Amino acid sequence: MFDLDKWQEILGTMRRNKLRTFLTAFGVFWGIFMLVLLLGAGKGMENGVWKQFGGGAKNSLFVSAGKTSLPWQGLQPGRQIKFTNDDLEAIRRQVDGVELLATRNRLFGEYTIMNGTKNGSYQVFGANAEFFDLNGEKLAQGRLLNPLDGIEQRKVMLLGEKVRKVLFGDSNCIGRFVQVKGVFFRVVGTFTNTGNNGRNEERAFVPFTTFQTTFNQYNQVQRIGVSSRKGTPVKELEEQVRQLLATRHKFDPADKQALDLDNNEEELARFEGLFSGIRLFVTIIGVLTLVAGVVGVSNIMLIIVQERTREIGVRKALGATPWSIISMIVQESVVITSVSGYLGLLAGVALLDAVRYALEQSGGTTSYFDNPQVNVSVALSATALLVVAGAAAGLVPATKAANVKPIEALRDI
Repeated sequence: MFDLDKWQEILGTMRRNKLRTFLTAFGVFWGIFMLVLLLGAGKGMENGVWKQFGGGAKNSLFVSAGKTSLPWQGLQPGRQIKFTNDDLEAIRRQVDGVELLATRNRLFGEYTIMNGTKNGSYQVFGANAEFFDLNGEKLAQGRLLNPLDGIEQRKVMLLGEKVRKVLFGDSNCIGRFVQVKGVFFRVVGTFTNTGNNGRNEERAFVPFTTFQTTFNQYNQVQRIGVSSRKGTPVKELEEQVRQLLATRHKFDPADKQALDLDNNEEELARFEGLFSGIRLFVTIIGVLTLVAGVVGVSNIMLIIVQERTREIGVRKALGATPWSIISMIVQESVVITSVSGYLGLLAGVALLDAVRYALEQSGGTTSYFDNPQVNVSVALSATALLVVAGAAAGLVPATKAANVKPIEALRDI
């Protein structure tokens, strides 16, 4: 039942000891506030890293050709490795555990893509349909490239959203034609990709076989991508691909410069280790925050009991029960911790929202940091736990006060 007299008494005590109450409340407020900021910053870093990956397949391996740095079977180092279409078929036939096999070529430099009087310089790539599943391009309008585009060597093109905005503005681009190096391509779709700070949307793709024949790269393959089947580690695919290509192109399998291998699974594992460390750090800070809050509240409650010893003795002499004494002190402890903790939570969330809004207004291009946020249930749980701990902290001095004998309390000066 709501006891107005008890609440008035608690508020009166807090008003009489403004500085002490403020310092206690500020300790709890600051602890929760910093906890929320740390949680939000950690999540922002995690979101930023995943954004850099652009939503690509996590179980993927990308392979590019390099130069040999070691001699092998009488061949000198410094040879340039060049992949061919036959290498793709060899990987498809001889490497176990491959789920998707993708390939991609590019025109080196940036080429002008023209739509009437509008034009822009962008990177132009040739890719097969599987490449988009591995690299993370998401359909925005129209359709992605499909296997039939490659089989029939269709002159079609897929535009990044940033390319579309420059060339077509707000008008519909699907079915329209653009020109690259004097060759016309029909736009069949547009895509989004958050990787590389959004710069992956400054790209255009045509079917891989069309790219090879149109831009004089017949039987040339610049980049190969594979993804592993469920249960097959990407590291296992990496070793098989290295051995196969070393045999086909006659270089030492131990030559690290002959191939450029980008194992997304290993990179993700390293980042997961980093995030686990951040979570552990935040957890430790959270525990220390709770301990500091509990100690601060407990000390204040002990001081309150000591200052109010005579008052407690009078109450007990007039018939106050031990529970009424305990509830009065514990209730004051709960009020301080709950109000200050809730205000700290609100302040932390508000600051994270302000940072998120500032990033959105600036285009959100900060590397490896995006959309800082906090799991509200975790923050609320920490605040609730602090309130419970504060109540427990107040329980010890409250019990001590309840056990004071009236005659001894009245002697206290």
